[in-house]
Amino acid sequence: MIVANPDFVTVEARALIIMPGTLAAKYEKLGGEVKLMGKPDKIIYKSAMAMVGVDASDSIAVGDSLHHDIKGANQAGIASAFITGGIHATELGISSFGQVADLSSVQALAAKYDAYPTYVLPAFAW
Repeated sequence: MIVANPDFVTVEARALIIMPGTLAAKYEKLGGEVKLMGKPDKIIYKSAMAMVGVDASDSIAVGDSLHHDIKGANQAGIASAFITGGIHATELGISSFGQVADLSSVQALAAKYDAYPTYVLPAFAW
């Protein structure tokens, strides 16, 4: 199985929706061979930087997944902004949009995933 988006879940209307990475993990657990082709592999970040002609010092990854977005940024050597109101909101005790997460909870969760953000934001809106 080749998985181009290894995310486990995504947030849609404040509910978590299963993503291809969850299926891949189950398939691998059953004995299947899986090739992941996305975050947190640093090649995705390096390729994006090469496409726009910038280096790590001029880049920042923004995402709500410690395991995929932030860990990938760490591996690529670029800064990151962790959006706490996304897929980890429940784990962080966040119940409303824009609520600020407790810093000690963020630090504990970052240690759990071995993924350390440069910045922490409650939400991302445009």
